[in-house]
Amino acid sequence: MKTIYILIGFIVLALVQIFVPIQMIWESEDILVSGTAYKFKTRPIDPTDPFRGKYITLWYEMNSFAMKDTSYTYGNKVRVYIEKDDQGFAKVVQISKEPLDINKDYVMAKVTGNYKEIINFELPFNRFYMEETKAKDTERTYTEANSDDLRENVYALVYVKDGRSVLENVIIDGIPIQDYVEK
Repeated sequence: MKTIYILIGFIVLALVQIFVPIQMIWESEDILVSGTAYKFKTRPIDPTDPFRGKYITLWYEMNSFAMKDTSYTYGNKVRVYIEKDDQGFAKVVQISKEPLDINKDYVMAKVTGNYKEIINFELPFNRFYMEETKAKDTERTYTEANSDDLRENVYALVYVKDGRSVLENVIIDGIPIQDYVEK
């Protein structure tokens, strides 16, 4: 009888370990299929920033919002309501700690500062993971593209749905970064 309980417990544990990753993958795929695509303009990173593994670090031009509310402090989770500008890039419409009754997409972010009526925040999709053997070349290419004439043509393609977001790709001059590095 004790063996049956152990077997049932093992089966339940195994199913939970299988279900959780499958649910996470399904949610990300659902966002990619039915979410709204936004282009987020990137900006150059500090060239001395060390390469921290199998990803490149992304920084965004859209990282602050002007508002007089001084209650926003470091670490607060906020909803950054966005819409597309005339060139298709994401722009901030409003930020709020609580859900607003406006018909706009939003991403969750973390407040990094509040200074002189400017609230700075960090977007959650600031790492682009990739194959380890190409990561160093890709980061160098990304840094160079953000520092020269292509700067206006470097952006992250992010899908947004119900406050969740998935970074699909980094685009340089209309080409996915993996393909751009190979040319």
